[in-house]
Amino acid sequence: MNRAFQNLMRNAARLTRGVQMNAAVAAIQRAMRAGQVAAAAAAAVRPVPSPAVRPVRYPTAPDQPLEPDLGPGHDQDHPHENEHEHDHDHDQDRGEFLHGSHTHASLSRHYKLYVPPGAAAGPRPLVVMLHGCTQDPDDFAAGTGMNAMAREQSFYVLYPAQAQAANPSRCWNWFKHNHQSRGRGETAVIATMAQAVMREHGIDPERIYIAGLSAGGAMAALVAAAYPDVFAAVGVHSGLTPGAARTLPEALEAMRGGAAAPPLSPGLRAGAAFEAGPSGPNVLPVPTIVFHGDHDRTVHPRNGEQVVAAALGEGAIAAAAVVEQGVSPKGQRYTRRTYGAGSGPAMVEHWLLHGAGHAWAGGQAGGSYTDPVGPDATREMLRFFLGHRRYGGH
Repeated sequence: MNRAFQNLMRNAARLTRGVQMNAAVAAIQRAMRAGQVAAAAAAAVRPVPSPAVRPVRYPTAPDQPLEPDLGPGHDQDHPHENEHEHDHDHDQDRGEFLHGSHTHASLSRHYKLYVPPGAAAGPRPLVVMLHGCTQDPDDFAAGTGMNAMAREQSFYVLYPAQAQAANPSRCWNWFKHNHQSRGRGETAVIATMAQAVMREHGIDPERIYIAGLSAGGAMAALVAAAYPDVFAAVGVHSGLTPGAARTLPEALEAMRGGAAAPPLSPGLRAGAAFEAGPSGPNVLPVPTIVFHGDHDRTVHPRNGEQVVAAALGEGAIAAAAVVEQGVSPKGQRYTRRTYGAGSGPAMVEHWLLHGAGHAWAGGQAGGSYTDPVGPDATREMLRFFLGHRRYGGH
């Protein structure tokens, strides 16, 4: 990459750190138009990062602005292949935290799998947890406390790990078109990883759930949209709706104020690409729970509203909201809206956390991006998940 192009992109990153999004987008566009670096730009520029940033622990500085990472991302798709290699940490009373790897279409990702202690009367559920930028499975497990919950209620937890070679900040590539549809890229790796773990450990196929924070939340929504035949429900914390962005300027704009256009509907056939279309039931066709802080300066809270809209579609449940105002045990106010409950569990829940930033609500101080003051997102997501089975049973 020549020096002129490097200087232009460095200026764009500086502007973005200062949350000068319009100026940053303009700088990037100037860089892309510069004739003397066109060839270098075509070879070197990749779409950008994910929503989260540096691992600053809440409440010290939870709302650091996004710094785009313009580094390499070189994953490609090839014929299907699965591989597993395990070693593990073991504690009989606390369960096991297995290390493993999974490959699909020559794209590989490591993971950690929490196995609860003791025997079960039957197949147990699985919760897939997708970390945010700069995080890893250990950090995310510590911050969310999901393993402790799994120990208490006897279910498995799978933590896919983003490769630093795929994104230098370890962000899931939710903003790249080749990772946004069924049968391709990271979407397929995560879904087939869950299926492989299901087969290996005798997981209940009707009770597989997926959740994520920030970039992980955006990717969880994409995976659930592309694989509603695998996942029974999805949790999106401080994330974005499927199809919110496919380019760098779109990603920055969506994070700044929400997607500018209606979300794109993911193709549900193997290998299908996204196709433009209005928001509807097929955008996010699984039960959905959303958490978002209304003071989030990294991913605008309008994105949480758009995830809810994608899950509601144009169905009648959109008019059936039940609104509850509450306060967490540690004093954080929230508004909770539920849709489509009727005589059974809600189909969509939206928790708007008043005064909260970009952090996992009710999280543990041992992990990054956590807000111990908020309502317990881990427990509430699990409650929501276990009310749903993939085939509609309750």
